[in-house]
Amino acid sequence: MTRRIPGPSVPLLLLLGAAIGGLAGLTGCSNSKLGELEDYVRQVQARTPEPIAPLPDIPQISTFVFEPGDRRDPFVADTKTSAVVDVSQGDSLAPDPLRRKEELEGYALDALRMVGTLEQNETKWGLIRTQDGTLHRVRVGNYLGLNNGQITSIRDDGIQLTEVISEAPGEWRERQASVSLTQ
Repeated sequence: MTRRIPGPSVPLLLLLGAAIGGLAGLTGCSNSKLGELEDYVRQVQARTPEPIAPLPDIPQISTFVFEPGDRRDPFVADTKTSAVVDVSQGDSLAPDPLRRKEELEGYALDALRMVGTLEQNETKWGLIRTQDGTLHRVRVGNYLGLNNGQITSIRDDGIQLTEVISEAPGEWRERQASVSLTQ
């Protein structure tokens, strides 16, 4: 049995024809062009639609029944995994993985330039310019650089920060870094 897909409705095609005919009339075309368009619309409507190809056969997928046996339940925390997580969280130097990253932590330190300082209400701010020319204002306690660098002091000639870097899984150490004022 073949199914026919109904073609566009006559009012729709006539509306399309009228819209095109209206545009053609605006550009100076004659009514003979409109007649040609109406003839074409009639020819399209008179065509018999091609039959639709049958749907492909969908292969049956075999079912799988999970037999746990002596395997661990995947929905219960594993004691071995929990111990590893606790050891890495016990390191006091480890950066907080839940802390929201600041914008300048997406740049390497050598891609940042200190261009000056600003003092406002007894707070000293450092002015940092990124490679794309955006100017950022930072203060002590802000983070910058790719290695969890936290600003420890801001002087007129540079910004000092302490980075926390990984030496091995679960082992962290601090190192001092700076961004100097560029002339």
